Amino acid sequence: MRPHPGRGLQPNVLGTFDTIVMAVAGSAPAYSLAATTAVLFGAVGLAGPAALLYCAIPMLGIVLAYSRLGRIDVNAGAGYSWVGRTLHPFLGFLSGWALVIAATLFMVAGSLPAGAMTLALFDPGLADNTALSTTVGAGWFLIMLLVVLGGARLTVRAQLLMTGVELLILLAFVLAAVLHRGTAHAFEWSWLGFGHFDGAGGFASGALIAAFYYWGWDVTSNLSEETRDSRRTAGLAALIGVGVVFLLFEAFTIAVNIILTSGQIEANGAGVLSALGHEIWPGTGGKLLVAAVLLSTVATLETTLIQVTRSLFAMGRDHTLPAALGTVHRRWNTPWVAIAVVGAVASLMFVASTTLGSVADVLSAAVSAIGLQIAFYYGLAGIAAVVAYRSMLLSSVRNFVLGGAWPLLGSAFMLWAFFESLTELSTASVTIGLGGLAAGIAPMLWYWHKGSAYYTPAKLDAQRALAAAEPYVPTTRGGRRADEALATDF
Repeated sequence: MRPHPGRGLQPNVLGTFDTIVMAVAGSAPAYSLAATTAVLFGAVGLAGPAALLYCAIPMLGIVLAYSRLGRIDVNAGAGYSWVGRTLHPFLGFLSGWALVIAATLFMVAGSLPAGAMTLALFDPGLADNTALSTTVGAGWFLIMLLVVLGGARLTVRAQLLMTGVELLILLAFVLAAVLHRGTAHAFEWSWLGFGHFDGAGGFASGALIAAFYYWGWDVTSNLSEETRDSRRTAGLAALIGVGVVFLLFEAFTIAVNIILTSGQIEANGAGVLSALGHEIWPGTGGKLLVAAVLLSTVATLETTLIQVTRSLFAMGRDHTLPAALGTVHRRWNTPWVAIAVVGAVASLMFVASTTLGSVADVLSAAVSAIGLQIAFYYGLAGIAAVVAYRSMLLSSVRNFVLGGAWPLLGSAFMLWAFFESLTELSTASVTIGLGGLAAGIAPMLWYWHKGSAYYTPAKLDAQRALAAAEPYVPTTRGGRRADEALATDF
């Protein structure tokens, strides 16, 4: 519950509205729709709206778990710290490692569409050139790397601009889709039911892909040490963010089902939103939605960089990875070593991705592999919340439902989707997903053997923590009191 010693991240930079913007940007509504709609349609057909709906219910359980855990342990590592202090340090490390692997894979999965969309604005024929898309996408990635290096204040200002314009474009097209007269399929309520799924395995595959849609809202927890009143703000912002993107995901997925034919969805792949925009507003509509996807992609690259670098910072600070990762820049108060390492690793992955096939091939394999990592660490966080609050669950119906039953439902759903989908996914996706997790075992055992204090933690118990709670006052710089630190709340 107390601040960590030594130079830390800059406190009180983000206000409530800033954090909500980060939660929405983290889930990247336009990017998620563009990158994943064709993948989801390939897995479950017209049942995409159902997959998003039935994944949203347990996902809210995970949001509640994060919210409650964030009240009793403010930590940039989020699940890495919470799972380690409630279940077992090994599971905690692997939880943090899963996020690091998922975010690192996303550096390619996110940058490729950014490059392709940029090229499509000038010449649609260039968008399928993997090498050129990778080069342009890497350029966007480096720009965001510099923004994240510049500090949380600069980051949130960039997010306000990019996400604000993106949401205005998406809302305009939701209204336009409602007024659109042409239809490929008549709307059916069965799209929200279970009838279109191909058994339990097909449902699990759809749920795993849907989890990728929502992933990213938890950036609010990784920013907790830099957020004003973060014990309340981080959870509230995540809840609002998931609610906003859920409505957008459902509206656009239903619009795609109605307006585009199956052949159009499959043929356009990651360009499905451009095809939708062209159908609604020929010519201009496609370019506007391409611009929205580009803004969303760049914005979510930024939030993902925050997640991975703050997680690595926490792990370096705890000496479960090289201590240099916990180093903070003297001027910008950002984990500059972690940022540099992520930049170097991602650069190597950009080079490797040019040999893996088309943009669509790379994207499809990456989305499913990232989904495995997400289901793993979200599932552990749900269990951690129940264990941390176990002594309070029977004190009221509210505590039982919001603190026990719902997070446990979310956890069970995520872990079920993880194991069930192993037999449904491609060999490449399973190899990348499980191989990425397995790669964390070596550093985990090494730093455990070296005696990192993380592996002998003080157990996290909500009743004791809340009873002893005092206002969280992060480490300050230059003698400035915490309540005098500059804060932005646009």
